[in-house]
Amino acid sequence: MSRRKLKLEPAPDSPAVACARGVLETEAQAIRSVIPRLGESFARAVELVLACRGRVVVTGMGKAGFVAQKLSATFASTGTPSLYLHPAEALHGDLGRVCADDLVVALSNSGETEEILRLLPAIRRIGAQVVAVTGNAKSALAEAAVAVIDIGDIEEACPMGLAPTASSVALLATGDALAMAVLRERPFAHEQYALLHPAGRLGRKLRKVGEVMRTGDRNPLVSEDVPITQAIGVMTRTPGRPGATSVMDGMGRLSGIFTDGDLRRLVEQGTPDFAQPVSSVMHRGPITVRPEMLALDAAEILRKREIDQVPVVDERGRPVGLLDVQDLLTDLGTGI
Repeated sequence: MSRRKLKLEPAPDSPAVACARGVLETEAQAIRSVIPRLGESFARAVELVLACRGRVVVTGMGKAGFVAQKLSATFASTGTPSLYLHPAEALHGDLGRVCADDLVVALSNSGETEEILRLLPAIRRIGAQVVAVTGNAKSALAEAAVAVIDIGDIEEACPMGLAPTASSVALLATGDALAMAVLRERPFAHEQYALLHPAGRLGRKLRKVGEVMRTGDRNPLVSEDVPITQAIGVMTRTPGRPGATSVMDGMGRLSGIFTDGDLRRLVEQGTPDFAQPVSSVMHRGPITVRPEMLALDAAEILRKREIDQVPVVDERGRPVGLLDVQDLLTDLGTGI
């Protein structure tokens, strides 16, 4: 009896899934449609942001307002001082936040948003310049702006063609493009990013060794001439028991490190003489890191070298701290 393999056809999409796919396709196409529209006016907007001596004030109403808040937050977190201005509140006193040295970036898909247009005369009197991000290059907003980023006429993904969907996504993506183009031209180091992101996973990854290393009574230190027993005692009494101690020469500079592993190897060799100086069994010329190094880079050194501790030294080679793998695991959440 012959057996036939049944060919299983994929189940057809439900109406909800088909709708969702259509929305994503429409929104993806909206972003793609903006790409060829970027040109000299976009470059001018970047120049205006870079030249701004005050703050970049981002404004928008409704859905565009939420996009404006996100753009302002992106500017602020990447080195461009910025604030979000609600256009309705601005008409009732919040315009006092705007100064002549500021640059106002106004988001409006139609370019005819009433609350935005009512702001323009006051902004003009204050002396601030306006950059428009809009889908209508011939709108009243565009006419009042010194630079216009035109995203074009965007077909909405809403089945009724009414709810701002694809146009909001296009505004959002264009705002990101503006912020990132500015960031590319503005000197902004990892250290500055860390300064603005002290909390959360990003901030932790950009912390310096000096912020997470063990110092003071948590940093075990002994001199070269102390007996092994004393070095073991220091390691044992040190809070946190790091399992290592830095060894200093007569000038207070790092000359070696003595670890639990060194102690184990000493015992395995036979009857150890714990009265001999620690310098006779320490590991000379150990790997070191500096306080200003990123903790993430130091973690990579520990991982590659397969070590649990590393002394932290200053510019004169003096041990100022000890970096322990457990501290890095806790602080960075790395998988070293």
